[in-house]
Amino acid sequence: MKDSKIALLAARLTLRDWLTALVCCLSLCCSAASATAGQAVLLSIDGAIGPATEDYLARAFQDAIDTSPAIIIIRVDTPGGLDTAMRGIIQTITASPVPVATYVSPTGARAASAGTYILLASHIAAMAPGTNLGAATPVQIGGISLPGMDKKKEEGEEAEPADKPQGDAMQHKIINDAAAYIRGLAALHGRNEEWAEQAVRQGLSLQAREALALNVIDIIATDITDLLVQIDGRKVKVLNKVQTLHTSDLTVVELLPDWRSRLLNVITNPNVAYILMMIGIYGLILEFYNPGGILPGTVGAICLLLALYSFQLLPVNYAGVGLILLGAALMVAEAFQPSFGVLGLGGLISFVIGSIVLMDTQLPAFTIYLSVILTFTLVSALVFFLAVGMALRARKRPVVSGVEQMIGERATVIELLDDGMAMVAIHSERWRARSAQPLHKGEQVRVKAVEGLKLDVEPLSITEQ
Repeated sequence: MKDSKIALLAARLTLRDWLTALVCCLSLCCSAASATAGQAVLLSIDGAIGPATEDYLARAFQDAIDTSPAIIIIRVDTPGGLDTAMRGIIQTITASPVPVATYVSPTGARAASAGTYILLASHIAAMAPGTNLGAATPVQIGGISLPGMDKKKEEGEEAEPADKPQGDAMQHKIINDAAAYIRGLAALHGRNEEWAEQAVRQGLSLQAREALALNVIDIIATDITDLLVQIDGRKVKVLNKVQTLHTSDLTVVELLPDWRSRLLNVITNPNVAYILMMIGIYGLILEFYNPGGILPGTVGAICLLLALYSFQLLPVNYAGVGLILLGAALMVAEAFQPSFGVLGLGGLISFVIGSIVLMDTQLPAFTIYLSVILTFTLVSALVFFLAVGMALRARKRPVVSGVEQMIGERATVIELLDDGMAMVAIHSERWRARSAQPLHKGEQVRVKAVEGLKLDVEPLSITEQ
């Protein structure tokens, strides 16, 4: 009886211990959840918006959402960027289950062009004092002029209103599409749709206080801490559900770009991509010219593949790529088949034109510097003229190998044959030879021509001997 009571007590104690352990585990889990939910994830857009920026934000959002933070903050300082990258970032923001605050900071920063679209698409739009936004008119592709920049304005005459139809149909389509897009983004969170449209059609800009007064943004904050304090308790609509922000005591955790994003940021720079392409082309040319070199071919193949990967992410005019490759091919052809400069000069012209039209955009951050183009043009020209000069000098040199090299060489008659021919020794070889003049054994003769396996010779004069 006593043993059964002890066993029952042990069972009860064990059950209580299990319950205590379970409560402790739940407490730890709740503490961990509170710690994770008590974080604000900080991301940064600094500089032109391109494929690397889109990739960084997309993967950073995924990593942040997995930890369920209270809010994601995007700190912005950008002059604008590519339309495709901007739209990808906006899709990431609007699909996020976590509220997103875009904050133009620090003082002196701007959210111009593409940055304005991203700011208006966010659940919270904030700016630091002394910052500005706007100038959201899309930069055209293919040389189309911007609204309000017609010939009259360039000549100093009064220009037509910016919202009056100008230019060709493609220009109107691009402007109307951008205006409708930015109005939709402003309407998502009840911001000033009329001003947003004018930022596209007239390229208007605002500083922070004006933007707040016109209901373009929600908050002016001096820093991240001030931003979190001001948005605490605000209600925002996230995926069509209203959420109340609790941000007063959050810990800010910054997610920096990883090695992949940094590498992508480097190689998607148009100048770097252009240089990689040229290194790749010349590396492969060297490998084909000198098979077995291995290093030029390996480096060239890697650089060319990186360049092609970059170009498929950038707004590239593939006619420019074709002209560059044609130019390089013509200059190589000049080296192997000298045409006294015709192929080489044509290749050089094709190379320069292709380099100039390579990037199919007018955005300053995504154009190739003229200095880079001129440098590689000069290098290519130098290689071209060097190849032509070597080819011309090679043509003037006497033949030093093969059957043709024996013409003009001396030979010694070693045997007279019955058919009127003789055997001569030349270059340690025995050849049948014939001559219009009588030959004598041991006589020195000169080779006039080679016909198959026979030599046409003539005796040397006394002075030559």
